[in-house]
Amino acid sequence: METRRDTITFRERLLLFLAGLFIAFTYAGLTLARNSAAGLLWIVVVWLGCAVVGHVILNRRLPHRDPLLFPVAMLIAGWGLILITRLEPFFASRQAMWLIVSVAAMLGLAFAPRHLRWLSSYRYLWLFGGLGLLALTILIGSNPSGAGPRLWIGFADIYIQPSELLKVILVAFLASYLADHQSLLSAHSFTIGSLRVPSLGFLVPLLIMWGFCLIILLWQRDLGTATLFFMVFILMLYIASGRVIYLIGGGGLLLLVGAVAYQLFDVVRQRVDIWYNPWPEAQNRAYQIVQSLLAFAAGGVFGQGVGQGSPSYIPVVHSDFVFAALAEEWGLLGTLAITVCIALLVVRGLRLAVTLHQRPFHALLAAGVSISLAVQSLLIMGGALKLIPLTGVTLPFLSYGGSSLLVSFLMIGILLMLSEDV
Repeated sequence: METRRDTITFRERLLLFLAGLFIAFTYAGLTLARNSAAGLLWIVVVWLGCAVVGHVILNRRLPHRDPLLFPVAMLIAGWGLILITRLEPFFASRQAMWLIVSVAAMLGLAFAPRHLRWLSSYRYLWLFGGLGLLALTILIGSNPSGAGPRLWIGFADIYIQPSELLKVILVAFLASYLADHQSLLSAHSFTIGSLRVPSLGFLVPLLIMWGFCLIILLWQRDLGTATLFFMVFILMLYIASGRVIYLIGGGGLLLLVGAVAYQLFDVVRQRVDIWYNPWPEAQNRAYQIVQSLLAFAAGGVFGQGVGQGSPSYIPVVHSDFVFAALAEEWGLLGTLAITVCIALLVVRGLRLAVTLHQRPFHALLAAGVSISLAVQSLLIMGGALKLIPLTGVTLPFLSYGGSSLLVSFLMIGILLMLSEDV
């Protein structure tokens, strides 16, 4: 009789095989379209090695894991590798190395104690450690491009973005804090009609997080990270309490911060202005977003084809606008496919959170990780489509960025650990 473990192994192996076929055929298409791509075949070998080693180790350490998470993450990461190989071959080699590091870090979590007390009991240590790294960027930060915000810490041509690591640290901290203070979640000081207003004691963390976002805006002018942190905080607060007042209050505070930032910072004003009406400055400040929209239009439904089109006209296309490059090559079908893949990861994570509702910390951790992936993806997709102002965050697994890829796989590792005990 087939056991549950055998079923999970078969499903994950089948999905990885199908993902591998897609990556191989896509790379072959790119090689035929552009002969220069043939010299980077080793990148596909790296992806294959990560998939095989990851499957074998996960099968031994987490035999009852969710069989969809790892294959879907590897599919998106492999697709991103091919896109980066086409757009910026030099960065493709670096991304392949980061893929090895990221999968290794994810597998490292499989060897950690599954009770996760090491994550919840030392939440303040993790949080202040992350904040300390973020503070270092203010003091000794650098930018790999040589210009722009100094959001990275560099050593020997290796750059780490602490704000990326802080994403997973912040989710773990909030999950632990909210799980330990559920009594405050239900407390309220007074009622306005049918609306329960929370006590001041529990509003303090909300105000602290708002101030934290302000600090990021003031010191680093990192609008995307500040927005992501705040939205994840508000949504986790809502999930833990079920009270709409947190969504209303958080949305109001976010709009207020945005209005103040619009008045104080040129970069915020520029992003809002070109979002509202980019066409008068299509050759200047709005060149990037206009080229992105043209790429979406050129892709149509079925796309120009692998290696076809001109997505390289978009500045920083391999990072901030990889979604637009995907749209030009693969069309509407490609963008829907990536959206469905990310949605699968999010839905599986939220489903896991519902299943773990009797263990508040584990449930909130699964929900927080899922929300973080969802919000970050929506921010960058919406920005590339001009639905919202540009935020500068990366598209998980797909965009170029070692720190982003590492944290994305760490989040998948957390979900895999949590799914083992379901």
